[in-house]
Amino acid sequence: MPMKANPRMLLIAAFSAAVLAALYVAFRPKPISVDLGRATVGPMRVAVEEEGKTRVRNVYTISAPVAGKLLRIALQPGDPVVKNETVVAVILPAAPSFLDHRARHEAEAQVAAATAAVELAEAEARQAKSELEFAESELRRSDALARSQVVSERVRERARIEVEVRKAALVRAQASVEVRRRELETARSRLIGPEMLASHPDAPGACCLEVRSPVSGQVLKRLQVSETVLAAGTPLVEIGDTSDIEIVVDLLSTDAVKIAEGALARIEGWGGPQALPARVTRIEPAGFTKVSALGIEEQRVRTILDFEGAPEVRRRLGHEYRLFVSITTWSADAALRAPLAALFRSGDRWAVFREEAGRARLVPVEVGQRNAEFAEILSGLKPGDAIVLHPSDRVGDGVPIRSR
Repeated sequence: MPMKANPRMLLIAAFSAAVLAALYVAFRPKPISVDLGRATVGPMRVAVEEEGKTRVRNVYTISAPVAGKLLRIALQPGDPVVKNETVVAVILPAAPSFLDHRARHEAEAQVAAATAAVELAEAEARQAKSELEFAESELRRSDALARSQVVSERVRERARIEVEVRKAALVRAQASVEVRRRELETARSRLIGPEMLASHPDAPGACCLEVRSPVSGQVLKRLQVSETVLAAGTPLVEIGDTSDIEIVVDLLSTDAVKIAEGALARIEGWGGPQALPARVTRIEPAGFTKVSALGIEEQRVRTILDFEGAPEVRRRLGHEYRLFVSITTWSADAALRAPLAALFRSGDRWAVFREEAGRARLVPVEVGQRNAEFAEILSGLKPGDAIVLHPSDRVGDGVPIRSR
């Protein structure tokens, strides 16, 4: 017959089971709270991002064609100019320099010498005139004697030639007087100083040169503002058409090689409510060295982009405005992607922790393209897989986890 259950033994067994259950609950591993993300299929874009600026496509720098005194430029940045009509600047002749004591004495001596030369030339002219008058009287006498056949025709001809010679000598003497007078004026002009021009502002020769705009557009910069004396070739103003602008970006050479001409770009951070479309038009073949804000020398490559779309949206942009450029290097409409925060290195491969039945499982993955948010997953995950974000050192293969 069956043995009757001993109540004492049953009580001990029940108590032992309760103790074991309490010990299991007390000492079993507690799930680690983690943040979970998912592998999804969606559009993905990889881009090179850099700060850039706008610039007028054709900037014209107007320079002083001659040396002289520049009057104050009245045009302001933003003022419109019309080709061959708008006067950009007015240049007056520069005042002569001051004469020191020695230079003034030399100039005064030259004036005295030139004055004496004029007096000498005038005396020679008077002498030549007297000799001509005497020769003409001799010619008249010879003509009268020749008609009465007192003198020969040869004597008469010699008197006529003497008159012609004296006429030439008088012309030569008068020309010499004119030359000496001009030399005197030249010597006197060397005595002209800025103090004489100040007392005679309307003196002959105080003309001016008007510099006109060679193109239509707007004044971008005034490189000279106040009245000053400048040399020929000094830049005065910059003029351009602000409706025709492009974008200039100095990319790292390692980023420039990833970009091809014609690549699409997005303009952000320019101050408007929306991103603007653009396209790469030129990548310059030569790089240059640029020192970063941290003092690091970097090789940069200048890249030019053109705006696309309606120009009315960007009409407030001007010359050398700051903006941010994002140039697309790779894109896909349907890529299997995982949050970049879930990836970590496991040996020489990338890996993630995938959530399976409340536990973390180490899964090696093969990564393709990456951007600031996602990584393209080529193998190792399926769409919809839950993965641990920012795994700590407490998370390991098989460790219980739970979502925060």
